[in-house]
Amino acid sequence: MSDQTSEAKRPRVNVRRPDVMERVAAEVAAHFHSSIVGRIREAGGRLSIGKTTILLAGQFGFCYGVERAIDLAYATRRVFPDQRIFLIGEIIHNPDVNRHLREMGIVSLPWKELTTDYDQLGADDVVIVPAFGAPSHFMQKIEERGCQVIDTTCGDVMKVWRRVRGYAKDGVTSIIHGKAGHEETRATASRALGDAGDGNYLVVLTLDDVDYVCRYIRSGGDKEEFLERFKDACSPEFDPNKHLARVGIANQTTMLKSETEEIQRRIRDAIHGRDGNDTAFQMFDTICGATQERQDALFEMLRHPMDLMLVVGGYNSSNTAHLVEIAEQKLPTFFIRGASCIESLERIVHYDLHREEEISSEYASIIASDGPLNIGITAGASCPNNLIEETIQRIFELRGVSREELAKA
Repeated sequence: MSDQTSEAKRPRVNVRRPDVMERVAAEVAAHFHSSIVGRIREAGGRLSIGKTTILLAGQFGFCYGVERAIDLAYATRRVFPDQRIFLIGEIIHNPDVNRHLREMGIVSLPWKELTTDYDQLGADDVVIVPAFGAPSHFMQKIEERGCQVIDTTCGDVMKVWRRVRGYAKDGVTSIIHGKAGHEETRATASRALGDAGDGNYLVVLTLDDVDYVCRYIRSGGDKEEFLERFKDACSPEFDPNKHLARVGIANQTTMLKSETEEIQRRIRDAIHGRDGNDTAFQMFDTICGATQERQDALFEMLRHPMDLMLVVGGYNSSNTAHLVEIAEQKLPTFFIRGASCIESLERIVHYDLHREEEISSEYASIIASDGPLNIGITAGASCPNNLIEETIQRIFELRGVSREELAKA
């Protein structure tokens, strides 16, 4: 490894060469595509064999941004076959996808803070930036080390960055609806500081957080209590007595759309209640299109009778978790990583969002019944189709349908 560092940004290599991408397309298809899922989609999202019916949401699984990030990661290994390749955190929130990258020799770097691992990087190394993006100081560090950078940041995320930079330039505080510790929100918050570093932000997650902020906007309050509550969710110099004067709303692009809209409404009302108008309030729609499509498709799906819902994806996937929140309001819902979580006709291992842990449930004994069974399946934007196929195969196997019969259906 070279110890050389760069005085200026290093020109970036375009890894999306036609010859490379042809090979990448074949590899990605082999790892993640599914003929069974494709057939069910072509049949209108419904497959019935005997007394068992599988319903697929109209939109689910990989979005364009995720597909692009994976393609770029695979292409990076082909273009740089002999160099060390690193990835800041995870490319997306799916353990199966990240496992494939590790098997390709791509090494994950810490993403919560700049550790000494970054000091060991040099000009011979390649660093992949994940689909969530990375905080500004991470980008500055890897560029200072002279690394070759492959940036897979989603375009929808970068649109949010442009907006919060604009807020900072205009002296407007960004109120970001998101999870303060999430990779994307941390990256967005760093851009909300602005190019000059003098911008401010506040991250809110729940409606309870928002109501607390709204009370402060209307009537003021205990500054120290405010800062203690949001100590890990605001800019370093944040002062609620100053920086709530003018606010602009943004969000982590994978949040629940209806909740973001309610947050916008409540904060606008608070500004209007304080000022008599809402000229000190700004907002724009920053929910990504794929997230919204998957939420809308699930709402439509829930209009049909089903016995239970399976939501497939990584437990740390924000957009997947919101699908679970929507579905569990209507019917028994199980958040699973994949087919292996369906242990038997009586037991499913799944992630409980409220307890924030993986649990084992026997409620799924409904699968064992002899009568008609309708199971809905959806998945977040980071879940590959092969995991959905394996889940479908597992359900039919438990209902006495072999993989050979399923393949012929």
